[in-house]
Amino acid sequence: MKLTHLDERGAARMVEVGAKPETARTAIASGRVDMAAATARAIADATIAKGDVLAVARLAAIQAAKRTAELVPLCHPVRITGIDVELAVEAQAVRIAATVNAFDRSGVEMEALAAVAAAALAIYDMCKAIDRDMVIASIQLEEKRGGKSGTWKRSPVPSPRRGAGSKR
Repeated sequence: MKLTHLDERGAARMVEVGAKPETARTAIASGRVDMAAATARAIADATIAKGDVLAVARLAAIQAAKRTAELVPLCHPVRITGIDVELAVEAQAVRIAATVNAFDRSGVEMEALAAVAAAALAIYDMCKAIDRDMVIASIQLEEKRGGKSGTWKRSPVPSPRRGAGSKR
């Protein structure tokens, strides 16, 4: 398999996408922040001293998706047409899902992953004063649609390359 971000000498390069057709692109990524039950309750009850954890995490996700090309060196800037961020507080975690849509020559997988990562970091930052044992876990691509390679969905069977995640 040839890696497109390497030239014939093995040096990193930004792939030329100018000749590719513009198409609708979608990527969905997910992740979670594992935490103590008391921390999850405080988030759900909106009693974290720094403010509304979920609102800040949602804004961090949107901002990160829009600025992914500034964060990931070989990532093309893309015309994002929409971003949806879902945050769900569970007994000992906050689950994060980001869906990013664009109409461009390059996919939006990195934008969706960056959105989830930024949301997780924002949650950690907002809650670290009460729970430094939080764990950011399982940031992964769930699905991508569009472009030459079409649709890809994560298999429901856990990959042997991934751990089962932390259970606290």
